Amino acid sequence: MGIILKPIDVVDDITQKEFTEKYLKPRRPVVIKNMARNWPAYQKWTMDYVKEVVGDVEVPLYDSKKADPAAPINTPTTKMKFADYIDLIQREPTDLRIFFFDPIKHAGKLLEDYISPKELMGGFLDKYPSMFFGGKGSVTFLHFDIDMAHIFHTHFNGRKHVKLFEYKWKERLYQLPYATYALEDYDIDNPDFEKFPALDGVEGIECFLEHGDTLFMPTGWWHWMKYLDGSFSISLRAWDKSWAVKAHSLWNLTVQRKFDDIMKSNFKKKYMDWKEKVAVKRAEIALKRGLPR
Repeated sequence: MGIILKPIDVVDDITQKEFTEKYLKPRRPVVIKNMARNWPAYQKWTMDYVKEVVGDVEVPLYDSKKADPAAPINTPTTKMKFADYIDLIQREPTDLRIFFFDPIKHAGKLLEDYISPKELMGGFLDKYPSMFFGGKGSVTFLHFDIDMAHIFHTHFNGRKHVKLFEYKWKERLYQLPYATYALEDYDIDNPDFEKFPALDGVEGIECFLEHGDTLFMPTGWWHWMKYLDGSFSISLRAWDKSWAVKAHSLWNLTVQRKFDDIMKSNFKKKYMDWKEKVAVKRAEIALKRGLPR
């Protein structure tokens, strides 16, 4: 059977009513082709332009290696001047990525180049956009966003492969306890079903983003991304109206994250081994029960 991936819905343009009824309320992903074409960024955001605007800022970089059990989540692998990094991803494949780059802090000029899609929904966190850069072949591990926001993810200067899974599949995806990411011992792009049988039959959505494409990812959706070219994206975040989702976000960002960091710091590998065993056990139980239904 394997992992069952359906193609994502793709539209050129969409009205607020259609977006709300077909995607926001039922929380279904969609790719909007033309949303960013009226942004200045659509023409301006080349590799040379972002390199010029950001300059010699030193940025943290992340690779595809399994996380250090003792390190807090999102601990960088190394650092590099931004201009040197852009040269690197234009020149050759690399698994180094820039994760959650803050354009307000480092390059306020970029804020003039995009427009939050408020004609589709409200609740945008306009002061908190995020940018992501990756070299050809680099991979963002399978996770869902800790703040449980809706995401409008627009890609530039290349292609990106994306796989998406509803939140309800979390146990079958081997979610680690007290974390928003999955067990890192399998490759969702080429899983070993004998070793990780709970993945067999998991259902998801697949898409390929090109320059200017915007992916709407509803709250809680798991996502895995692979850069097919050296390229970058910007994510615009918006709150869900549900107070339950807001409470889940607050729990993740405060209690859960703090507890996880304390346990990692004090128990290191022993704690991570326990988390991985629990993830496997929960996946086995979910598979046996035929979950999710």
